[in-house]
Amino acid sequence: MWRHTPTNTNVHPGKGWTDEQGTQHPGNWYVWSVQEKADHGLVEIVQESPPDSRLYWWSQNDDGTITSTARSVEDVNEVDENGDPLLDDDGVQVVTKGVKSSLIEEVRSQQGSLLSQTDWALVRFVDTTVAVPVNIQTWRNAIRTKATEMEAAIAAAADTDAVAALFVVWDGDGNKTGILYDWPSLVE
Repeated sequence: MWRHTPTNTNVHPGKGWTDEQGTQHPGNWYVWSVQEKADHGLVEIVQESPPDSRLYWWSQNDDGTITSTARSVEDVNEVDENGDPLLDDDGVQVVTKGVKSSLIEEVRSQQGSLLSQTDWALVRFVDTTVAVPVNIQTWRNAIRTKATEMEAAIAAAADTDAVAALFVVWDGDGNKTGILYDWPSLVE
């Protein structure tokens, strides 16, 4: 992205623009030399990469920088303007889920989705007493174990940085860190 500093407007490659004197410039202005762009008051805006939106509220500023605020890691009991508990129409405390609750829900959802892929084997067993293949039962047990490990790790995370460290990341040497969403594969 580029900014025309005299008019404080963003200018996009492939789109024409008008300068402070009312001169219209063509959409191919981006082929100008660095000096020509500078002479016309164009400055390149290098946009920062946004943080993980599961962990942060963020917005992109006009200069390409990011403003971010960590989401609450824990659930928050909402209060009204007087500091009293905010209740819904049924008289139940309004709670905004924190990052940890949201991630645990996501783990449980993924676990259910993965297990549902082999539910047919259990239905067949109940229907016909044909045994569940060992590889399927082993995998289903591994899925449950891994989900329990993920949930425990999420629950134990003390802050946003600790939660962020749980996501699987591969380094340049192929080494893996983190635990979240690193599900076992079904061995055929």
